[in-house]
Amino acid sequence: MSEQTYDILVVGAGAVGLCAALAFARDGYETALVGSLDTRRDGRTVALLNGSVRLLDALGVWPALMPEAAPLETMRIIDDTGSLFRPPPAAFRSTEIGLDAFGWNIENATLVERLAEAAQGHEHLTMIADHATDFAAGEEDATVTLKDGRALKTGLVVAADGRNSRLRQIAGIEAKTWSYPQSAVTAILAHDRDHRETSTEFHTRHGPFTLVPLPGRRSSLVWVTSSEEAKHLSALDDETLALAIERQAQSILGAMHIDGPRGLVPMSGMSVTRYQSQRLALVGEAAHVFPPIGAQGLNLGMRDVAALRDAVVDAGDEGYAPGSPEALHRYQRGRDLDVRLRTAAVDGLNRTLLTGFLPADFLRGAGLLTLSSVGPLRRAVMREGVLPRIGAPRLMQDASAA
Repeated sequence: MSEQTYDILVVGAGAVGLCAALAFARDGYETALVGSLDTRRDGRTVALLNGSVRLLDALGVWPALMPEAAPLETMRIIDDTGSLFRPPPAAFRSTEIGLDAFGWNIENATLVERLAEAAQGHEHLTMIADHATDFAAGEEDATVTLKDGRALKTGLVVAADGRNSRLRQIAGIEAKTWSYPQSAVTAILAHDRDHRETSTEFHTRHGPFTLVPLPGRRSSLVWVTSSEEAKHLSALDDETLALAIERQAQSILGAMHIDGPRGLVPMSGMSVTRYQSQRLALVGEAAHVFPPIGAQGLNLGMRDVAALRDAVVDAGDEGYAPGSPEALHRYQRGRDLDVRLRTAAVDGLNRTLLTGFLPADFLRGAGLLTLSSVGPLRRAVMREGVLPRIGAPRLMQDASAA
């Protein structure tokens, strides 16, 4: 078969891969997206923080997403660990940092569907519903071989092919993985009371129990608990599970009803030694895996995309090709600190919840109490949680950025 050539080739058709393909096509790069769409509804949602919403707006997708998403105007944290050092409930409001909402919550399948619709109609983007089986990098370009035997040539390969990334393995980039003695039960819920655009996170001894608003009197659930308890919960019938959720939520939203599919997700993490190799850049879960805590995982993947786009565009302005060492080294420098800090923060929070060690309980409780009572610190942490103030990619700073 004859070879096809593209400026940039993205492998992986999840939300991060679709965003990467749209971002490069938006800037006029002839881009191909390799992968099969997965729009199964499994009870999982994603809280798109403000920076990710700006990116989606820049890509022209946000107007189609907004009607199906719910704003997150208040983030409430309740310590339900039974600790001796339990702080009072804390509420963080987006208006304190000049935002209408910290972000918007939407079903993951809906996000992928709308991104795919935008991708299929883009003049600089070719969709290829196949799987990459091999990758080889050279001085001038790279070749990706597909399952059907086609060979695609490109200047830059963007690996968005998930935590078990085949491209990462072929490139020899080392990955460190770990697991937790927990799983997350996910579900879509209907409830009797209004959520008032408030996301509520109960910190329990087995992990966070989080209710995140959806449009109407609906919310998404992420219930992190022991693996054994999660299996037990997932085996319950809808009525019994709904009652268990209502009790765990202390009836703050009234009676609960299961209103969509459920999921069961083992808790694990992964980090890599580097985010790039010759002619290859890793984004999303090919580069890092988080437990579903604090809405960091997909939002970090979105920042990968925006940062890679900046690195390629800036290198291009200086005369360097998309997959040049100059572009990829810029990307590496821009992502290293952000990813490592978020990984450490999410991992540290989860492990302090699991331990019964009194000093750890004291530090966690004291930290939350300090955030609640010290206004400037609270606002600084909220801003950093939504989007890093230093080194934020341009498309996340301003939706109209070039």
